[in-house]
Amino acid sequence: MEQLTPEVIRELAKAIAVAGKAIGAGLAMGIGAIGPGVGEGNVGAHAMDAIARQPELTNVITTRMILADAIAETTGIYSLVIAFLILFAL
Repeated sequence: MEQLTPEVIRELAKAIAVAGKAIGAGLAMGIGAIGPGVGEGNVGAHAMDAIARQPELTNVITTRMILADAIAETTGIYSLVIAFLILFAL
């Protein structure tokens, strides 16, 4: 059995810190992707409903749908930035 020397303890602490960073980044990205996924799904569903009701406004509805999807995606991008910060900056 190996002795718990200060060097071994330091290496274990580093390994635990790396594991904590990986888990934290994964949670940040995983939980942060739920909102944009649901939001973009709702936007797409409602846009298809609107196009079915008024096919002559397809171009206007599509443009607004893409804009709304871009706004909904920003929280996912922020989650990705936070995950990268957790992994590489902390």
